[in-house]
Amino acid sequence: MANFITLFRLPLLTIFVVLLDVGNETVRLWCITILVVLLLMDTLDGFIARSLKQVSLLGSVLDIAVDRTVELVLWVVYCHFRLIPVIVPLIIIARGVTVDAVRAVRLKGGVMPFQQVRARLSQFLVASPFMRSLYGITKGLAFIVLTLDLGLRTSNPPAWEPLVHTIAMVLTWLAVSACLARGLPVLIEGFRYLKSQDFYTSE
Repeated sequence: MANFITLFRLPLLTIFVVLLDVGNETVRLWCITILVVLLLMDTLDGFIARSLKQVSLLGSVLDIAVDRTVELVLWVVYCHFRLIPVIVPLIIIARGVTVDAVRAVRLKGGVMPFQQVRARLSQFLVASPFMRSLYGITKGLAFIVLTLDLGLRTSNPPAWEPLVHTIAMVLTWLAVSACLARGLPVLIEGFRYLKSQDFYTSE
C-alpha cells in the first residue's frame, strides 16, 4: 500500500507539469491544489508504512527515488519558467547525484539510506525527524509559492506579485541551503567509508 502511494506520485507529477505548461493563469493557480496533494503524499506513504509495519529497504529506496524525481523535475520546471536561476537546479542535481552514488555502495550491503551516517551531528542533519520535516516544509513552501508566483504573472499582475516572488526566492535558497547541509554529512562519512575499504588487489 505504501509503495503504491509512493509510485502514484509520478503520474500525479506528470499531470501537474502538463497543466502548468499548457494551462492559463487560472489553471496554474489551481495547480497549487495538485501540488499540495503531491507533497502530502510523501508524508502519507511513510506514515502508512510505519503504521502497517511495512518499512523495508525497497520502500526506503523507492521513497528516496520518487522524492528525488519530484524534486528535480519541479526545480527544472521552475527554472524553465524563469522563476529561479539555473544554478538552483544545477546545485540540487549535483548534490543528488553525488549523494546517491555514495549511498549506492552501502545499499549493496543492505544498509538503509538513513542508517549510513554514524556521527551524532550527521544523524541529526540527515535522519532526524526535525531536519527532515524542516527541509520538507521549506522545500514544499518554496514550490507552492513559486507556483503561485507563476500563476500571478499575467498581463496585468497584482501589485503584490513582486512580494510573492521575493518570498519564493527566500524559500528557494533556504531549501537549497538545507539540501546541502543534509547532503554534506553523507558525502563526508561515505568517502571515509570508501577509503577504508580495500577495493584493490595486488597483481
